[in-house]
Amino acid sequence: MTDTPDDDSTVIRPIGGGDLPAPAPVPPSGERGNALPVGTRLGEYEITGVIGEGGFGIVYLAQDHALERRVALKEYMPSSLALRGDRSQVIVRSERYRDTFAAGLKSFINEARLLAQFDHRSLVKVYRFWEQDGTAYMVMPYVVGQTLKDWLRERGSPPDEAWLMTLLAPLTEALQVLHAENIFHRDIAPDNIILLEGSGLPMLLDFGAARRVIGDMTQALTVILKPGYAPVEQYAEVPSMKQGPWTDVYALGAVVYGSITGQTPPASVGRIVSDDYVPLAERAGSAYSPRLCAAVDHALRVRPEERTASIDQFRDELG
Repeated sequence: MTDTPDDDSTVIRPIGGGDLPAPAPVPPSGERGNALPVGTRLGEYEITGVIGEGGFGIVYLAQDHALERRVALKEYMPSSLALRGDRSQVIVRSERYRDTFAAGLKSFINEARLLAQFDHRSLVKVYRFWEQDGTAYMVMPYVVGQTLKDWLRERGSPPDEAWLMTLLAPLTEALQVLHAENIFHRDIAPDNIILLEGSGLPMLLDFGAARRVIGDMTQALTVILKPGYAPVEQYAEVPSMKQGPWTDVYALGAVVYGSITGQTPPASVGRIVSDDYVPLAERAGSAYSPRLCAAVDHALRVRPEERTASIDQFRDELG
């Protein structure tokens, strides 16, 4: 759930991390940027390394001394708005950033509170969250896996329909759980789906609430949206184009389309003007069932009112 650099190798990731290499010790003070040094104690958690540092947060490897286990510890740290001061304090860089920083912090806490309520095998689990030193933290499981993006790139050929259905079953179940509470992910993409080592179970990452709020407030749409996966209503500031379950349906349809064709669908905002989308039924050939192709094509209708309306409907159409 933090913004981190891409890495081509199999990754060791926390639930909620980006594409992350194996954790390394934090460099000495003065060379480490905003990261807390190894040995820092935050309650029962002791930082033992940095897993990843991005534009909106830092994910640490930490030891939970109360339960004697390794965990991933995520800190809210939007580097463009704040920096590390003395005694671990996070300080806003300028008064003009204070409201944006505070809004992002509130979203970070709300996201942690939300995720702590859910218990589904394909959803992020948050053990604990709290505010401290001018910022906030959340504690998550530390797991090993690989992003769907990297898995597809290494494979070099499209997965078959049976594998895709095995992927979609738990992902759509997880979205049913979220949508039942009127919660939407709004950032589903191959780099936000991790395949857990051993089981291959897919898990949704990176709700990115703080990143979205900061992007909204700074008008930086490029920070929040992934072209090809973001439906048109995420670009529009029009009351008639509301976001809802159909927003996640579009993104998940785009994941399937890209997995099969090797290309993301055309950016939705351009499709409103001139729709050059090629239906999956034409791209996929006979290797995939007409039912799967029709379900994906329906999920990728550019206008929300013409699109698959819910995850339940998408599951029905997939069969």
